[in-house]
Amino acid sequence: MSIEVGAKLQGKVSGITNFGAFIDLGSGKTGLVHISEVSNGFVKDIHDVLSVGDEVTVKVTSVGDDGKIGLSIRKAQEQPESAGKETSHNAKKFQHQNKEPRENRTRSTPKKSFSRSQPSNTKEDFDSLMSSFLKDSDDRLTSLKRNTEGKRGGRGGRRS
Repeated sequence: MSIEVGAKLQGKVSGITNFGAFIDLGSGKTGLVHISEVSNGFVKDIHDVLSVGDEVTVKVTSVGDDGKIGLSIRKAQEQPESAGKETSHNAKKFQHQNKEPRENRTRSTPKKSFSRSQPSNTKEDFDSLMSSFLKDSDDRLTSLKRNTEGKRGGRGGRRS
């Protein structure tokens, strides 16, 4: 029996690993279905979907020169043509909904706007902000020096 890429075959699950399932295709041929190819949805534990001895229909995705056969269960399942169209339609609908300008979108925090037409007290605001920053910074540096100078082996530590 010659196995070709694109062929749909019946097989039996012969072994399960954390990365996929081995499928016995008959006549001494075994292929691997990677965990990402088991289902259309996310599969955290393959044991939830498959168990040893299950009969499955698989599609051959690759045949290596070394004899390794790549299989897919999700590609073997018949998908209605409208499903693909519906998905692309929903994607376009979603994109259309988010076409409104960034300014009109709701934000969790209000955006501060700075313009040249603000009152002249901005210099006072800046000066007060700068002085509070410098005071805060000086306090932090002082406490940092106090905590590190007394320790042995610390940089710039006191030696007696």
